[in-house]
Amino acid sequence: MVHVNSNYLKLKAGYLFPEIARRVNAFTAKSTNLPLIRLGIGDVTEPLPKACRDAMKLAIDEMGTHNGFHGYGPEQGYAWLREVIAKEDFQSRGCEVSAEEIFVSDGSKCDSSNILDILGERNKIAVTDPVYPVYVDSNVMAGRTGDAAGHGRYEELIYLPINADNGFEAQIPTEKVDLIYLCYPNNPTGAVATKDQLQNWVNYANENRALILFDAAYEAFIQDKDLPHSIFEIEGARTCAIEFRSFSKNAGFTGIRCAYTIIPKTLYGQSSNEKIDLWGLWNRRQSTKFNGVNYVVQRGAQAVYSSEGKSQIASLVDFYMKNASIIRRELLAAGLTVYGGKHAPYVWIKTPSGIDSWAFFDQLLEKAYVVGTPGSGFGYAGEGYFRLSAFNSRENVITAMNRISSL
Repeated sequence: MVHVNSNYLKLKAGYLFPEIARRVNAFTAKSTNLPLIRLGIGDVTEPLPKACRDAMKLAIDEMGTHNGFHGYGPEQGYAWLREVIAKEDFQSRGCEVSAEEIFVSDGSKCDSSNILDILGERNKIAVTDPVYPVYVDSNVMAGRTGDAAGHGRYEELIYLPINADNGFEAQIPTEKVDLIYLCYPNNPTGAVATKDQLQNWVNYANENRALILFDAAYEAFIQDKDLPHSIFEIEGARTCAIEFRSFSKNAGFTGIRCAYTIIPKTLYGQSSNEKIDLWGLWNRRQSTKFNGVNYVVQRGAQAVYSSEGKSQIASLVDFYMKNASIIRRELLAAGLTVYGGKHAPYVWIKTPSGIDSWAFFDQLLEKAYVVGTPGSGFGYAGEGYFRLSAFNSRENVITAMNRISSL
């Protein structure tokens, strides 16, 4: 009989969002009342920008001709997309990032998991708590942790609590770690990091020869011009950081799938006593295991940087951030304690006294017909909190807030 990867058996339970879907399906099977409003999973709802649609339509027509047909593309992404990303997203902000250092992919969720392929098993890993579940679960699946321990945490992981008491700012570890997961604007709390805060992390990483895995999937939602959008705005980051970016949230590509990862050519790891450049390892990994994002989608991503695309995406971001401001305003008026929602499309709520995260989930589901995400699903320190997403129509957001306020 074939042997299975026993590391999967260490996972505490089903992935958070399928568990939410299971509860919702069980509830709707026995209820025929008001329609549900889903403010849980961070999936966008507004149509794909016209500039992107038009570019993909043209690309489809190209594919119908002998001269314009494209088969396998470069595993790293087409040069014309990588060049515009480097120019618009990084060089325009003073970051020393070249097109060659950008790897186009089908999702930052995939990349943040797949990056473990090129990293050793003996690394000591630090994650924030609460945390985007993929960071933890992918390490469990890869055998980088011990068994599940108390409070839903895993042995051999270093947890950095973020909560109201520390202003949702992850504290620098007091011990040496090798791999650090950071996400700003933060999912799930909506917190942001200043340049000074990120500089402290970069300094720590360089001093301890650690690697920062920086998830910037929500950078487009930052409203303050003084806040950094990229770890590479920070001095010294090119020797200690990898950054993940996505077109999912800003351009509505959740159903299209396109993202990219930045690995500087100045970034090194170690094997025995030998320095190994991580760019080369990732390039080798992608060339072996990935066939690249399809041509049509990459043309759509390129259109994000056209004048029309920029304008349309700015409108999308403004729309979702207006939703976030409505959620914040109405929940505060209802007497709830609220965080986030100012530079991210997520609002992080303190559950009412005496109600845990899943009980609050059930209460909103059964009494308000609103679906959110229990904070405890993001980690032990998320207990007592609850996340609502601003990704929905204006009408649904207003209706959901009216229902919650009436409870």
